[in-house]
Parts: sequence; structure tokens; C-alpha cells
Amino acid sequence: MTEATQHPKLEELIAVLEKLRAPGGCAWDAEQTHESLVKYLVEESYELVDAIERGDRDEMIEELGDVLYQVVFHADIAAHTPGEEFTLEDVAANMTAKMIGRHPHVFGDSAQKDALNIQSGSDVSGMWDELKKADKSHRTSVLDGIPQSMPALALADKVLGKAEKIGILDADAPAALALSSEEELGGVLLAIVTSARANGLDAERALRTVLRELQDEIRDVEKDGGVDAGIIGMPAV
Repeated sequence: MTEATQHPKLEELIAVLEKLRAPGGCAWDAEQTHESLVKYLVEESYELVDAIERGDRDEMIEELGDVLYQVVFHADIAAHTPGEEFTLEDVAANMTAKMIGRHPHVFGDSAQKDALNIQSGSDVSGMWDELKKADKSHRTSVLDGIPQSMPALALADKVLGKAEKIGILDADAPAALALSSEEELGGVLLAIVTSARANGLDAERALRTVLRELQDEIRDVEKDGGVDAGIIGMPAV
């Protein structure tokens, strides 16, 4: 591994947060908890996504900083919370170990690299899934670990992807709608939401309801013996 780069500005940011939360610092910062900061983490994450999609360099720097600050903030809270008592160093160490463990084709010895024979991004994805399965052996379903609080569209993509990976959904089945671009897809989605509003319906809630039913079907198939139990049906369009 290459020699570690020094990060004085990161250390300065950590020191600023520590001073704000220390006695004599900022009362608001000192009062915050993991739970009270969740809404800010979500908001800052969406602002970062927006900056990335707009390709705005300066905004990306600012919004990445806001997200980084949330990470530093949570670590400082944990460091001073009995029963938690972990630091940003613990967070970084855990992530470092995880990334090294998940990339044996990069950090492994020559024999490991040769045996894995990783040639493409899809090879990496397949290996990652297997390594993650071993790390999360306590999980009993492909759906375990999917945050249900995700926006409905992102959640739908995640659930469908998991179902396809284990063969419960047919990834090669013809699409219900023939779409040629994201612009066209955006228009269809906007029309759906417009129709939902006109009929007094909640599009987000409607998709979440169908996704709960789909996830129940997936878990039932898993309990009945997995992929051999058959491919589940999708709602008609």
C-alpha cells in the first residue's frame, strides 16, 4: 500500500466540531443526538446528489463537506455517549478493513489474484456479492439489509435487482413499456404522478404498498425452497 497522505484540513474540521460540542462551545451542537441529526443527513445527501447531477464543482465541494461534517458529528456524539464510545478512527478503521477484505483481487497475494481472475466490473460485482453473503451470514433473505425508508423508486430498483440476482424475477423478460431514454422515462413517471394527483392518489404510498406485497412474495418463495419454487408474477401495467 502507498504511504498515507496527511490530511491537516480534515484534522482541523474534527477539532472545530469538538470545540463546538465541548463545554463553553455551542449549545445547539452540544444538544444534538444521532436521532436529531437524521433529517440533516438526509437533506445534505440529497443536496449532494443534486450538485453531482448538475455537474457543479463548487457545489459538490460544499455539499461533500456538509455530508462529511455529518459523519464527523455522529462520530463525536458516539465518542461521548456511554455504551457507544467509538470514534472517527474506529469508523475509518472498520471501513478500511471492509474495503481491503472486499477487494482480494487488489490487496490479496499473487495466488489469490490469479485464482480470482477478475477481468471486468461485472466480475467484481459477482465476487462482492459472494463476499458480502459470507460477511452477512446471519441474514436469511436477499431483502435483509435493504433500508425500507429509501424513496419508493430507489427501493423498487433495489428490490427488483435482488430478485433478479437470485433468479426469482426473469431479468431477460420483455419490458412492459418500451422506453428509449431517461428523458422519455421521466415523462412517463411525471404523467403517472400527475394522474395520481388528479385522482386523489398518493404515488409514493401506492408504490410502497406494491413493494411490500412483492417483498412478501419473495420471502415466501425463499421459504418454499428458493428459486426452484418458481418465478413470481409482476403486477400488470
